Amino acid sequence: MQQRDPDTTHVAMLMGGWSNEREVSLSSGKACTKGLEDVGYKVTQIDVQPDIIDQLRDLKPDVAFNALHGKWGEDGHIQAVLETMKIPYTHSGVLASALAMDKHLCKSAVARAKVPVVEHRVVALSEAIDDEILPEPYVVKPVADGSSVGVHIVDKGKTALASMINEEGFDPASQVMVERYVPGRELTCAVMGNVALGVTEVVSADGFYDYTAKYKPGGSEHILPADLTHMVYHRVQKYALAAHTELGCKGVSRSDFRYNDTEGTDGELIFMEINTQPGMTATSLVPEMAAHAGHDFSELLTWMINDAGLER
Repeated sequence: MQQRDPDTTHVAMLMGGWSNEREVSLSSGKACTKGLEDVGYKVTQIDVQPDIIDQLRDLKPDVAFNALHGKWGEDGHIQAVLETMKIPYTHSGVLASALAMDKHLCKSAVARAKVPVVEHRVVALSEAIDDEILPEPYVVKPVADGSSVGVHIVDKGKTALASMINEEGFDPASQVMVERYVPGRELTCAVMGNVALGVTEVVSADGFYDYTAKYKPGGSEHILPADLTHMVYHRVQKYALAAHTELGCKGVSRSDFRYNDTEGTDGELIFMEINTQPGMTATSLVPEMAAHAGHDFSELLTWMINDAGLER
């Protein structure tokens, strides 16, 4: 891994953008800027807009720290721009980012690595509203969005799905994933390089780890290390590393799981999704996992800068 000198390394902090996760990205970018400045890096924040190529051409940074979340910043688009401009960048590359962002393609790839995934179908949102795709309860979510945006649990009729169009702005023709609801516990595990970090159990205040629970202070409780049997704990780590490797992820990723132990401790463990741009806010999981492994926030960020590269 290349060791970049903070005194001579100019970092472009890519943040904001125009996805549904803009505000979270701004929070991540601000936190990461401070963490890097604390150890001497020169950091220029860029609120990414369609003129990003001109901004980067004028700035000429040594490294781009990708703190974008959601569409365009997390799906391979900005990665392709950075590859074309020969600017080393953090996190995963074009292909891994695109695969991870598409929940159906992601599950198909991860299943090849013998990681269990939940049964699902991909249909138009309008079809999910009109027809019962799976027996209740089931989950409906956009195929390509992150941070639990637009996720609904259907257990007492489908009236809530209409809000995806009326209040949340989704196109009726947009693709959604309908998947079997897996009861039990929410588990997550980050991979840093080729090492699986600790396993965290996430307990949300209202029982559902949605967008608010993820990012609102007090919206969820993080239990690290998760109270699991040795076997289950290491199986989560094994599956997280397998998903990271199978998709070709780089830098840091975080995989989410459901663990159904309602009928015993050796219950069903199901991979749900992988995040190639995990949050770096005050309530984020990856910095906590890194700290548990002995890396404080600035050390984690420095590692990510040194890990940055091209052809990822």
